[in-house]
Amino acid sequence: MLRSSNFRPPELKSARELGLMREAGKLVARALKICRDMAKPGVRTLDIDQAVEKFYAQHGATPLFKGYPGKVPFPAVTCLSLNEQVVHGIPGPRVLKEGDLLKVDTACKFNGWCADRAITLPIGTVSAEKLRLLRVGLETLQLAIDLLPKRKWWSEVASVMQKHVESNGFRVVTSYVGHGIGRVMHENPQVPNYVDRETRKQDFKLEPGLTLAVEPMVNMGRAEVDTLNDYWTVVTRDRLASVHVEHTLALTAEGVMIITADEPEPVPPPEPAGVNA
Repeated sequence: MLRSSNFRPPELKSARELGLMREAGKLVARALKICRDMAKPGVRTLDIDQAVEKFYAQHGATPLFKGYPGKVPFPAVTCLSLNEQVVHGIPGPRVLKEGDLLKVDTACKFNGWCADRAITLPIGTVSAEKLRLLRVGLETLQLAIDLLPKRKWWSEVASVMQKHVESNGFRVVTSYVGHGIGRVMHENPQVPNYVDRETRKQDFKLEPGLTLAVEPMVNMGRAEVDTLNDYWTVVTRDRLASVHVEHTLALTAEGVMIITADEPEPVPPPEPAGVNA
């Protein structure tokens, strides 16, 4: 949520520090692959969360969501949000159904450095409009990746992101924003996906060493959201679907490093000539 005070310049990272962040980012990407593989009709959200917690423990990584302070500390290592749930959904006994949109958000710290990423997964066959919503969300994140090296100020990027969403008939969530990231999960600056008078006051320059968790949240209907009685789960006020996608990004002199990018799948060697299966 955008804070109107305590604005400080972002902390720029060295090439060595970005390399360490990338190691955390690889673990987050692998954790999300586990989620992708498990996200099928009939699976409980709790089972997905427990698999990610086990993965982090096996690799010596600290999950950053579990125990996150609030009126009630967040109880899980992933946020698993379904359909009208925008962010901060709590894993539990709920079973995934054909046609759901599942938002998966997770972050970890590894060797002192953090990475954070979110994906939206269609469960089975989903409606054409939900797929269009997801496509626009992914395009909006890609616009940010493409524009970071080409613009001087974040507001220039956020303005294009907002226009893309709205030109497709959807709305950007304005109650929650992205964030700087590094040694801790939430650093300065705040990273809104829209532009208004308040965000312009906290605009920041795009320069090498900047590390941002950019996370557009796009609603099918109205932008307004509410928080449920569990103190965490954020839902669209009109109860229409929402998507959430996120990458941890680093701006370098050479361009954008996607800290949380998936690692390429290994290519199997070619079969020797003349060998039959």
